[in-house]
Amino acid sequence: MIVIGIGGSYLGAKAVQDLLQPSFGLNEMDVIYAGQNLSGRYLEELLAYIEGKEVTLNVISKSGTTTEPAIAFRVLRAWMQEKYGEQAADRIIATTDKTAGALRKSVEKSGYTSFEIPSDIGGRYSVLTAVGLLPLAVAGVDIRKLVEGAAQAEKELASPNVFENDAYLYAAYRQILNARGHSIEVMASFEPAMAGLNEWWKQLFGESEGKQGKGIFPASVIYSTDLHSLGQYLQNGRRTLFETMISFTADEHESKIPYDEEDGDGLNYLADKTMHEVNQQAMNATALAHVEGGVPVLTLEVERMDAFHTGYLLYFFMKACAMSAYLSGVNPFDQPGVELYKQNMFELLGKPGYEKRITKNSSRSSERLLFLSCFRVLFNGPRFRNTETIGNFSSNRPRLRDTPVGNFSSNRPRLRDTPVGNFGSNGPRLRDTPVGDFGSNGPRFRDSESIC
Repeated sequence: MIVIGIGGSYLGAKAVQDLLQPSFGLNEMDVIYAGQNLSGRYLEELLAYIEGKEVTLNVISKSGTTTEPAIAFRVLRAWMQEKYGEQAADRIIATTDKTAGALRKSVEKSGYTSFEIPSDIGGRYSVLTAVGLLPLAVAGVDIRKLVEGAAQAEKELASPNVFENDAYLYAAYRQILNARGHSIEVMASFEPAMAGLNEWWKQLFGESEGKQGKGIFPASVIYSTDLHSLGQYLQNGRRTLFETMISFTADEHESKIPYDEEDGDGLNYLADKTMHEVNQQAMNATALAHVEGGVPVLTLEVERMDAFHTGYLLYFFMKACAMSAYLSGVNPFDQPGVELYKQNMFELLGKPGYEKRITKNSSRSSERLLFLSCFRVLFNGPRFRNTETIGNFSSNRPRLRDTPVGNFSSNRPRLRDTPVGNFGSNGPRLRDTPVGDFGSNGPRFRDSESIC
C-alpha cells in the first residue's frame, strides 16, 4: 500500500509503524509513503520500486488540493489506471472530509472506497482516527491495543490537578523552563526506532505552539549516534535548550555481549551484560553529563515498545501539547502560519488567480526574487580575491568588517557591552538565576517552593 499524505496525514502512521515494526525485513504487506515532498527523484524511485508489484493507494487529505499529495496522487493514479484499467478505482481508498473538498468529489465521481476525517480534528492530532489506523492495520500493527493504550491514558490523565496529571506536569515543566530562557526542547531517545515518532512530535508541538512570536522550538536526536555529532554542542554550546529523554524500561531482548579470551578491545567488563543494560547506563551517563553542563533534563519512562504503550504515549503528548500551548496563551488547534509559503509558491509557479497578487505586490515580489538571486550567487560561491574584500560585495552595500559585531549604529545598543544575562540594573541577571536541579527524584527548582 502507498499512503499519500503530508504532515499529520502521514507522520503519525509512519511514526508508529517505524516504532513497532522490525528494523530489517518487511511485513507481508509493505506500506510506503508518497506525497510528503516535491522531490522528482523520490517519486521516480518509488515508481521504479513498485513496478511489477500489486499496489493499493490510500490518499489522505481533507481538501484534496494540498499541492504535495495532490501531485503524487495525480501521478500514481495515472500509473494505476495504466496498470489496472477500469479496476484501478477498486484499489484506491480515500480518507477525506465527510462532505466537502475536491477529494470527496473524486470519491463520489469515481466510486473510491472512503473513510472520514472528523471535521473537528486537525491533522497533527489525527493519528488515532482512520488517518493513522488504516495504514497501521495494513502494516500489521495491533490497532486495538493502540487504541486501548490511548483509552487508558485518557482515564489516567483526566485530573485537572497538575500534580496528579503527568501530561499537565510535563506541560508545566516545559513552560517554566521556557520562562527561564530554555526555548529549545531536544527530544532524545536511545532507540533508533524512535526517529519517526520524533518527527511526529516535532510537528505536533511546532504547529501547536509556534504562534504570535511564542513557542518552544522542538528538535530531536537519536543517541548514542548523535552523541558523536551534536553531543559537543549539547554539552558545551549555548544554554538555551533543555532535553526530554524517553526511556523504555523493560529489557525485552536477550542479546548479550560475549566474553573474548584475548580481550583486545578491553570489553570483557561488559561480558554477559545485555545491550539494554549498556544502553540504559549510556542514557544515565548522558543525562548526568548534560545536567552538569547546564542542560535541564526531563525523563519520560515508558515500560515497553508495544502497541498499547505507544497508544498511551501518543495520547500523553497530544494532551500535554494542548495544555502547554494554552499555558503560553496560544490556540493549539490552528496553524495560520503555514499558508504564506503556499501563497508564495503559487505566485512563483503562476497558479491562476495569483497573477494579481504579483501585480499588487510587485515591489515586494521583486525584493523577494532579488533575495533569492543573492542566495543563488552565494551558492555558486563568491570569489574573494584577497582577505581585505571579505564582507564587501559592492560599494553600495555594507562592509561587514567595518561593522562592529553587536553595534549597528551609535544610537543602538552595543551587544558587546551588554554582559550576557544582565539586561540592566532593574532586570534579571540570568547568570544569577539557578537553572534548576534535575536529580533522581525529578525536577527540583531550587528557588521555587512550588512549581506552579
